[in-house]
Amino acid sequence: MIEPDLRDRILAEPERLLEDRDVMNALVAANERALGDNIVDLRGIAMQRLETRLDRLEDTHRSVIAAAYENLAGTNQIHRAILQLLEPTNFEAFIANLTGEVAQTLRVDLVRLVLETVQEDSDSDPTLRRLGEVLRIAPRGFVANYLTNGRNGAGRPVVLRAVTGLAGAFYAERADTIRSEALMKLDLGPGRLPGMLVFASEDTNQFKSTHGTDLLAFFAGIFERTMRRWLA
Repeated sequence: MIEPDLRDRILAEPERLLEDRDVMNALVAANERALGDNIVDLRGIAMQRLETRLDRLEDTHRSVIAAAYENLAGTNQIHRAILQLLEPTNFEAFIANLTGEVAQTLRVDLVRLVLETVQEDSDSDPTLRRLGEVLRIAPRGFVANYLTNGRNGAGRPVVLRAVTGLAGAFYAERADTIRSEALMKLDLGPGRLPGMLVFASEDTNQFKSTHGTDLLAFFAGIFERTMRRWLA
């Protein structure tokens, strides 16, 4: 027998039992034991299937929420980096900020800006030497070759991948530590050779081909437009 006060509470608020999964499972199990082994309770089977579907739905819901938060965090990160990118008032400060605050905000270990040129003695330019290792001057065709890993083709504007055999010469003394890279092709305007912005990481999983590239494409679009003004 059920205690009178407990029985009254159940009758007054039966939905409280329906919302408690453990209680409902106990009731269904008790009902199956009462029916015996020779009787199949279709309601119990239906409830088990509904519970399985509910568990899958809850897992999917949590995954969607987690992905939404991750995308929001990534968007905010890119926005902060863009504001930092636009702050400097001269080109040298712009380059220094790229390897400083911007790199820290985006949590990358190395930044490289590649500009193609047809001049053979560009390395002797004192202005370029002042910019340090972040700026790399390369011959015509280097960007396309690096983006496609030496294969013919136009290549994608943003490439995320583990480092390839070309990384040894590109990263020089840092080649042994760099594990993944984000490559962004830059359109520097009519009459100019293409450039490339590189984010490199010591984490193998930071830049993978399965990751989305929309945010980095947006960042690269802002960066190349800013570069056009500096080059002008």
